Amino acid sequence: MGRVETLCSNFPLYSEDLGIDLTKPSGRFRWFLASILFGARISEKIAMKTYRTFEKYGLLSAEKILDAGWDELVRILDEGGYARYDFSTATKLLNIMKELKEKYGSLEELYANSSSTEELKSKLMGFKGIGEVTSQIFLRELRGVWKIDVPVSGRTAEMAEKMDIDLEEFEGEELTRVEDALVKLYLRYGKKGKRWDTMPADILALMKG
Repeated sequence: MGRVETLCSNFPLYSEDLGIDLTKPSGRFRWFLASILFGARISEKIAMKTYRTFEKYGLLSAEKILDAGWDELVRILDEGGYARYDFSTATKLLNIMKELKEKYGSLEELYANSSSTEELKSKLMGFKGIGEVTSQIFLRELRGVWKIDVPVSGRTAEMAEKMDIDLEEFEGEELTRVEDALVKLYLRYGKKGKRWDTMPADILALMKG
């Protein structure tokens, strides 16, 4: 198995971790919700647990999130471990879902009425509470699903250089898999205070290699 294949086999897509099917509109909305949760300064584990809590209570559409209301959203966020940002995230989710419904009708309509990746990104970042990080998280996994051309993040480029991986060799879903794997590698082992020698042996061999 090659170095990139080894990396991607150890670190699958976040949407795959969550059991989200991005080929379906409902799956893309679920990933939108998950991306908002991942976009805060909070750990991967808490974001994933919180998404699964939304899943547990069936709040997986704009309508159901709006129907749940602020108090219920705060309760769900707390149950997921999102306590540090529970109030602000409940408010953010309600505002985003309300504007999505009123301005575009649905996430699919937002995409359909965007003439370019840049316009799509601008519309996403027009929602209060969605910035560069959240839009990058959301859009990168839709390469090869939607017709978009999303540049990799600066962090991804840095990790690729450390791993001696030429990102120009990849495109579409393949680029997404490489980017997600590099992001996970950084978050789990490359951040300050993390230890490279705690990573899986085959990945560690690649790093030393």
